[in-house]
Amino acid sequence: MSPNHGRHFLQVPGPTNVPERVLRATAAATIDHRGPEFAKLMHDLFARLGQTFRAEGPVIIYAGSGTGAWEAALVNTCSPGDRVLMYETGHFSMLWRDLAQRFGLEIDYVAGDWRHGVDAADLEARLAEDRAHGIKAVAVVHNETSTGVTSDICAVRRALDNANHPALLLVDTVSSLGSIDVRCAEWGIDVAVGGSQKGLMLPPGLAFNAVSEKALAASKTATLPRAFWDWQSMLGTNANGMFPFTPAINLLFGLREALDMFDEMGWDAVLARHARHGEAARRAVAGWGLELQPINPAEYSNALTVVRMPQGHSADALRGVILEAFEMSLGAGLSKLADQVFRIGHMGAINDLMLTGSLAGVEMGLARAGVPHSRGGVQVALDYLAVDSNAAHKKAAE
Repeated sequence: MSPNHGRHFLQVPGPTNVPERVLRATAAATIDHRGPEFAKLMHDLFARLGQTFRAEGPVIIYAGSGTGAWEAALVNTCSPGDRVLMYETGHFSMLWRDLAQRFGLEIDYVAGDWRHGVDAADLEARLAEDRAHGIKAVAVVHNETSTGVTSDICAVRRALDNANHPALLLVDTVSSLGSIDVRCAEWGIDVAVGGSQKGLMLPPGLAFNAVSEKALAASKTATLPRAFWDWQSMLGTNANGMFPFTPAINLLFGLREALDMFDEMGWDAVLARHARHGEAARRAVAGWGLELQPINPAEYSNALTVVRMPQGHSADALRGVILEAFEMSLGAGLSKLADQVFRIGHMGAINDLMLTGSLAGVEMGLARAGVPHSRGGVQVALDYLAVDSNAAHKKAAE
């Protein structure tokens, strides 16, 4: 690579850019995780995370990744041989399925084309057929970062309710939390799986389970083996602001700072910013004459944009050119989409100039790599972003 003469653009869909305020917070002196100062911190964080997930039950924090939170969701609610219904929406739904199979769970995995989200009508029909209620849980990925598809979790909940089925609803919100609307209580999510390194604007290292009362009840009879991921041991010490193991103390400092920033910005404004950036990125793609991976506009993700390459052209070669020439990292295509797509992350700590700079890097890269496209996609995004969104909203309200 050429010598770095500026700031590297990290535009992968996680880990995302970490604000300076959060980085400084994580650099504070480590404190005693058995002392009163730490207990005060944790009581504050537990209460605020409930608001973040819009959950009525507890939020459990682990030192780990989203994969660990996946495991915790399953081992605390299921027993060996339980049936779990899952939908193939992309790479991460496959990984969650593979993890579940390792625990001896029976997985009903509904095949998908990696261009659509969960089919709520199909789900309702399958649940209605399960008159003996053999399906213990439905596990879905809210925002699939391998495809740029966001599934309608509200519709998923309606499917469960319409079928009058008691299955638990487990939802991966790793890349939607802090970027796309998540409403655990309102949508009847029994376990929401989260991670720190995406919309929450933190480094990797924290994993979350937001747990409903129904899921807590299920955990008391579930028999899958668990130790580190056991909710009951966590909740017993969390009540006193403590952990049964050494937590990621400095990341928790960063979490407090990130939540302060969200409070200052306002959650509605944060979600509106992501929606605006998602629309700007999609308009740029249309301006280039390229194709999005998701087909249904109602399922377009506001956290990232996944772009299909023209036939015969390599996404990895394009990404390599952009990294070498412009010092910007884009997301690679994963498993079935390897070398076929590139992914532009625009979640977390990002503003208009960062987004347009990223889009400019893509357009220059397309030209340098000889990828067929139309010029001017960046200008389309600029024209869209140049409009004062606040003023537009005020005018519409009048």
